Amino acid sequence: MVAKAYKLNKISILKKRLIVALCFISSLFLSSAVQAQTLRLISDEETELFLADILRPIYQAENIPFNRDKVFIVQDPSLNAFVGDGNNMFVHTGTLVSADNYNQLEGVLAHEAGHIQGGHILRLKLKSKQLQNVSMVSLIAAGIAGAVSGRADVGMAVVLGSQTSALHNITRYQMQEERSADEAALSILTKLKKSPAGLLGFMKKIQQQNMLSGIEETPYFRTHPITSERVAFLTEAAKKYPFSPNQALSHRFEMIKAKLIAFLYKPEAAKQLYPANNNSLPALYAHAILNLREFKIEAAIRDINALIETEPNNPFFRELKGQIYFESGQIHNARLAYQKAYDLLPNSAAFQLNLAQAMLEDSPSPKEVETIISLLNKSLVKSKNAYAWLMLAQAYGMQNNMAYANYASAEFSLFIGEIETAQKQVSEAKKQNPPSALQNKLSDIEKRIEQILKKRNSF
Repeated sequence: MVAKAYKLNKISILKKRLIVALCFISSLFLSSAVQAQTLRLISDEETELFLADILRPIYQAENIPFNRDKVFIVQDPSLNAFVGDGNNMFVHTGTLVSADNYNQLEGVLAHEAGHIQGGHILRLKLKSKQLQNVSMVSLIAAGIAGAVSGRADVGMAVVLGSQTSALHNITRYQMQEERSADEAALSILTKLKKSPAGLLGFMKKIQQQNMLSGIEETPYFRTHPITSERVAFLTEAAKKYPFSPNQALSHRFEMIKAKLIAFLYKPEAAKQLYPANNNSLPALYAHAILNLREFKIEAAIRDINALIETEPNNPFFRELKGQIYFESGQIHNARLAYQKAYDLLPNSAAFQLNLAQAMLEDSPSPKEVETIISLLNKSLVKSKNAYAWLMLAQAYGMQNNMAYANYASAEFSLFIGEIETAQKQVSEAKKQNPPSALQNKLSDIEKRIEQILKKRNSF
């Protein structure tokens, strides 16, 4: 759910860069926690496509339905990935940039798919419900004990004792599930003729990080089983299936790492990893982004042009070139670059959105406004995006089509949680004698608003 205090920012919403947005994921039971989490998500077409290409065969190996829209990148430097309700997969940026190779990422994702295949999320929810029930019984018992004794600390002891017992029960349960997910990962990787060496390598990273941070690995209190046990299990498996890298996947992975580091790290730290005398393609990618961040536009264009010369059909280089021009105010040049990116990857909702915005800000003709509307509608079919609705309202306004302009505005308002504003915009759209197709869309918004208000009133 998007927060009500949502702030519109053209650059952050457009996916022209790694988009950072606060997203509040409510009632999400994770494989490593029994509480709702607040996650900072980023969106990047290149990284998302790579994750999809890694995940799709993993899901298919276990007959798990795959939906790219359910793969999320979490801006968090820790080594982690997890699954939630509805087969949603979350991958930390720390995992992406810390992995030594794509096989490590493959192993982590196979492990998380093992949680899905084993139905662990649903079972954890049931266990969590048991914990809640125990807590309620404990509170009642505490009240009785405290009343009888006249001492509040007696009641507190009852509560702590019961909850600790229930928590240990869930901890033991999750240990079993983690071992089960390791075994499932090994089975999946074997089916795909992939090496478990990557998962082993990543487990060793976690083990080293735990030792450095002073985490005491006792099986009693840790949510996951002892890491050394998992390392031993995977060491034996890795001996049977050594890792033979795929050069194309390795190249894509190294480019994505460079991109994430250049956008997310402090410039000084990124430059240490990709110094000026490093002429590799990943380094050149990082240099272009770092020059953009420091607003060295000529240097950024020089770097990205050098990359385009090496891979003229790489749509993500064209996308970055469009971003460089757009953020430096060269809108027409940005439009041309985004057009080339779109031509290379026309089914990308992000590229459709980028091109539509550049066209919208480049004094479009009436015919071009039609193209903008078409691009935005295509983008919204694939990926719901608040800013796409706002641009669509603007484009319809340019046509003086106020019924559709108010409809798109209502969708935007509903998306960001402004229910009362959405109601007013639906009302305005209805005053414009909308065609039957639009009337149906407006009725759908009203039904969604009604459901939201019912939920609000139920609390």
